[in-house]
Formats: sequence, structure tokens, C-alpha cells
Amino acid sequence: MSFISLEFVLLFLLCFTLYHFISDKGRKLVLLAASGVFIGYFNPAFLVTALVVSLFTYGAAILIEQAREKGRGFRLIYWGGISCLVLCWIGFRYANRLTGDSGFIFPLGMSFYTFQAIGYLTEVYWEEEKAERRPIDFLLYMLLFMKFLSGPIERSADLLPQVRKLSPASYSMMTYGLKLIVVGLVKKLVLADHIAPYIDGVFSSMHTASGVQLLMACLLYPIELYADFSGYTDMAIGIGMLFGLKLSSNFAHPFAAQTTAEFWRRWHISLSSWVRDYLFLPLSSFTRRWGQWGVAASLMVTFIALGVWHGAGWTFAVYGFIQGLVIVWELRTERIRNKVRKHIGRRLFATLSVIRTYLIFAVSLVFFKAQSVSDAFYFLRNISFQ
Repeated sequence: MSFISLEFVLLFLLCFTLYHFISDKGRKLVLLAASGVFIGYFNPAFLVTALVVSLFTYGAAILIEQAREKGRGFRLIYWGGISCLVLCWIGFRYANRLTGDSGFIFPLGMSFYTFQAIGYLTEVYWEEEKAERRPIDFLLYMLLFMKFLSGPIERSADLLPQVRKLSPASYSMMTYGLKLIVVGLVKKLVLADHIAPYIDGVFSSMHTASGVQLLMACLLYPIELYADFSGYTDMAIGIGMLFGLKLSSNFAHPFAAQTTAEFWRRWHISLSSWVRDYLFLPLSSFTRRWGQWGVAASLMVTFIALGVWHGAGWTFAVYGFIQGLVIVWELRTERIRNKVRKHIGRRLFATLSVIRTYLIFAVSLVFFKAQSVSDAFYFLRNISFQ
């Protein structure tokens, strides 16, 4: 059930009507029931998987807090819980390769709610957050239908207080939410859905496509991906506002970024901030005795892991490797780039930097989109202006 379907419109209208005409406790039940229908509509097994992960995380957080109060065992419970979540995700992500069953479908939304679960357990372990004791509030935090498929990946400190005290949306929230939904629909239906068939066609027939077609597909794919993903996010945030919920912003004009590092502070913000806080910073703290090499190693591990998170296969690892390598290069050449900026002027340097950042991202996305590493290299080798 996608946002752009009759089934979703009917579910949304029913949920919205009930939500604004019943008691506070009833609102939670309505949202949870709607989320269950939304997830289970794709496949009942997806709902069962999401419930198991959510309830496991709920219980593990309470056990961590109780063990800490006793002064023993909380580290073991935390690392055991994290290991179970990661292994569960790996098992589902690579089930096709592990079992040889090509028909196995990776549960929708699992990457997002698994990251959310890991972040929540980590916050409880760091004592940044108290373990939630109300199951219904925690299930809403994990399973809210508007953010389930593609995020944003919400922090417990941001979303849990909102679901604990649900209330009808204000007029200003409703109007702004409707505007976001319209913007998201335009991005999705007018941009993404019109560009996608061309790009899919070029990638599926790259061996017979012309060099110009390959070039156009390479340059247009970032726009199609942005319009599709940010359009969905706009709709998710807008729908959340219609229920009085403020979800996190996920994009901030990423194609205006002058460096790849800045790009990742603007693109898929909830994911990039998650890997920064829960992967890169702990890694860089562990490797700080290596100096700049430790920072570089932490960046490379972080971005390769980020690439693998997007999908199973070497193409995604190469995509992450390119992103990490470029950021390391940017850190090592900052002085040189500052000299160039002074020599050619800020405005020209900024323009050239924006173009460079976009082109690097476009090239790396060829690996993200291609079926194999060899296909990606063939694609890039045969790009031309004729």
C-alpha cells in the first residue's frame, strides 16, 4: 500500500476522522491499528517481523536499565541486544544468498526500524534516554505508518514525547502539512515518475545505448532519486503533521552542497546523522591514537557500511567506498582548495565546487544502480557526447 493508492487514501481518511473525534487513549489505538493494517497489507509476515523486533527492543531496553540499577550485566545485555538486531537484519538482507531462495523478499521498512531500534538501545545504554515502559507508546514510536517505509529515522527523544501525549493537529499544522503533501506529490508524480522509465531503460539496455544516452542517464539519476525519496519524505512529514506529529526533516537542498561532506549533511539527514553519532564518532574515538589516519579509516568503514546498508552486493559497497574516499580526499586537500578559492574568487569557486560535488555523486550512483560492478564500469567507460 503506497501513499499514492486508493487503499491508502481510504485508510488515511478513516484513521484521520477517528483520530480527531475520540479520546486521547483512543487516538493511540487508532494510529497503532492503522499502522498494523498499513504494514500487514504488504505481507502479514512483515508485520510479524516488525512487531518481534519492536517488542524485543522494548524488553531489552528495560533489562538494560534494570541491570544498570543493580550494577552488573547491563553491558552484556546491550551488546547482546545490538548483536541480535544486527544479525537479524543481516539474515534477512542476505537471505537470498544464504538460502539460495531468489523469491525471498526483504521485509519492507526493516532497515529503517532496525536503525531506530539500535539508536534507541544505545541512548538507553548511554543514559541519554529512559526506557519506555508503555508498550503502546513504544510500538507507535517504532511502527507509525507514515514513516515506516522510508523514514525519517526518528530519535526517541524527538518522537516518543509526542506519541505519549497525542493531540489533534492545529490549523497551522494541517495547512502546512497539506502543502508538504502537495509538494511531495509533485516531486514524485511530475519529476521522479517521468524520469525513472528513461533511466531504467538505459540501465537495462546499456550495452546497446549510445554514449549520450548513458551520459544523460548518469546526470539525471540523482535528480530522479532525490525527487522520489524527498517527495516521499515530504508526504510522510505532511501526513504526520495532520496528526499533530512533527517528524524530522530529511533533506536540505543537497545539490547546493560544495563538498561531499556537506552533501551528506543535507542528504538523507536522519540516516547520515545516525551513522555519524552511532558509528563514525565511536569508531573515530577508538582510532584517535592513529591521528588523521584514524579519522580516514573511520570514515571509510562508516561509508562502506552505509553503502552495504542500502543493499546486498558489491555495487553498494563500491558506492560507499567512493563516497568515503572523496570525503577523505577533501579533508586532505582543504588547504589547497582554500588557496584556489582565493585565487579564482569565492563565487566561481563555489559554482565549480557545486558542479564537482554533483558529478561525483552522479558517478558513484552508477554503482548504486547497476546490477554488477562490471556493468557499472562498462557504463562509465562508454559515456560520451555522441
